[in-house]
Amino acid sequence: MTPGPRNSITDVPGIAVGNAEDALVRTGVTVVLPDEPAVASIDVRGGGTGTRDTELLDPAATIERVDAIVLSGGSAFGLDTAGGVMSWLAARGRGFAVHNAVVPIVPSAILFDLSNGGDKSAFTQESGAALPYRALGRAAVSGAGETFSLGNAGAGLGASAGSLKGGLGSASFMLEGGVSAGACVGALAAVNAAGSAVMPGSDRFWAWPFEQGDEYGGRGAPAALPDTLAYDFNNPRMAQSEIETGANTTLAVIATDLSLTKAQARRVAIMAQDGLARALRPVHTPLDGDIVFVLSTGRRDLSAPVADIAQLGAAAADCLARAVARGVYEARSLGDMPGYQDVYC
Repeated sequence: MTPGPRNSITDVPGIAVGNAEDALVRTGVTVVLPDEPAVASIDVRGGGTGTRDTELLDPAATIERVDAIVLSGGSAFGLDTAGGVMSWLAARGRGFAVHNAVVPIVPSAILFDLSNGGDKSAFTQESGAALPYRALGRAAVSGAGETFSLGNAGAGLGASAGSLKGGLGSASFMLEGGVSAGACVGALAAVNAAGSAVMPGSDRFWAWPFEQGDEYGGRGAPAALPDTLAYDFNNPRMAQSEIETGANTTLAVIATDLSLTKAQARRVAIMAQDGLARALRPVHTPLDGDIVFVLSTGRRDLSAPVADIAQLGAAAADCLARAVARGVYEARSLGDMPGYQDVYC
């Protein structure tokens, strides 16, 4: 497998991504926008999730397709982002038709970025100021396209990853062998993990075996394994005194042009979660709200469903591991969160 031309989730035909940020608040949102309603499902592994309309993605639920996926900072306040995206979509007639109404289907998930040092005065009881998320949602979806920024962008602006600055990452693979040859799979990750993307005491990413070219520095294999494979014990976010349940999260979207049912998309999401385990240690903790969405634009038929899904899920996991590492690699220092390249390059 090789990366697509942009090495991005937007290498999947019919997928666009938009980002919007509020630098003063140190928060942002990312919208994944298919050009037509797309089949979608989800897998949830974190112990502190915040979501909206994700129950619709259960294979037993009636709704088959979604109009957008929203990843947002702001903790539960960020769930308002979907309202801005919905209003933009509804104004363009996009959504689920119910009698005389059109209701856009916009599943959403949030990450915690409320303690990153930005101006959070609007969140206080005394402020009365409008929170930024609905406006950010409209800005992100209206600017969605094939190219978008990584690192301190969108939902990754206020994120951290262990003791480093987190960020927004993306990667893709063109499937060259097997029954699904010619198909594309892409991954997008907003990395705000309790765990670390790098080995303790090292500049090597846990995801080093999956790197394509020098997409996250090209440092290759570590000279030796670290003394401990558990996690960075110097990471203050993992210290008992700093633990805040639900205060971290990695949010991910996998997209493909292969035609999937909701049940098949769910299986791909389950397999793709292994990519988080390959890129972050620890992961899926009580502190994280880790979620993987899967979108299918349905432009390519499955020729052998079982084999296709097996190959697609395996590729999605490796692709997601790369997206996580790229998100951390591309992030720059912000406040007291040091960027990877500022520390190691």
